[in-house]
Amino acid sequence: MAAGPLLAQDRVPSTSGQGAVLRGLDKVNGQTVDIELSNGGTAEVFGLDVALADCRYPTDNPTGDAFAYLTIWERGKAQAIFEGWMIASAPALNALDHARYDVWVLRCITS
Repeated sequence: MAAGPLLAQDRVPSTSGQGAVLRGLDKVNGQTVDIELSNGGTAEVFGLDVALADCRYPTDNPTGDAFAYLTIWERGKAQAIFEGWMIASAPALNALDHARYDVWVLRCITS
């Protein structure tokens, strides 16, 4: 059985943080909001519900690049519009594709 592609979190020893700091953007009016979300938690960001499964950071560098596993839905809808790892330093590698809103990871909460 072939293994899947290696992700950054597979190559670098990492540690789970207690949560993450995320930034949301309403592209229509330019408003931004920063939220803190605990692992396993869900929060509303504008018209989206955002769930954080885990936020990880390099074990040897707690202020280093964070990556978070997010699931994002439009409010009131059951189908997720995004699910996967989002990397703080390169959010475009696996980005939310929404006409009005954007969400990205800023950092993990380490203490």
